[in-house]
Amino acid sequence: MPLVTTGVVVLDCAEPEKLAAFYVELLEGEQTDASANLVEIRAADGLRLGFRRDVNATPPSWPRPENSLQAHLEFLVEDLDDAERRVVGLGGRPIETRDAAGPYEERGYSDPAGHSFTLRLVPPTAPKQG
Repeated sequence: MPLVTTGVVVLDCAEPEKLAAFYVELLEGEQTDASANLVEIRAADGLRLGFRRDVNATPPSWPRPENSLQAHLEFLVEDLDDAERRVVGLGGRPIETRDAAGPYEERGYSDPAGHSFTLRLVPPTAPKQG
């Protein structure tokens, strides 16, 4: 039996309840635990995220160099445009809206508390026809 059986990515923020609600909706998940200073959720695919209260939390300034990235989340999606509409509808903000060069298309956003994340297009799995 492994010593560590699971992990939780925890983001610091001023209002963990509100940020947890954003990610519950975005990831079609559910809140699994809450205390005065920490809210945890589980996404539909099993990903676990926590949101810890820090009244002095400063959002990262990425891509500007004044502040470090601190943490970065990536979510795989099948349709970037649909996913972007959902993110913006929930209160997220585009950081950059151009598609990245390379084999994967991706777009950067910040959640309502300023944490950055990327929506990355799932590469096709079917072989090319013709």
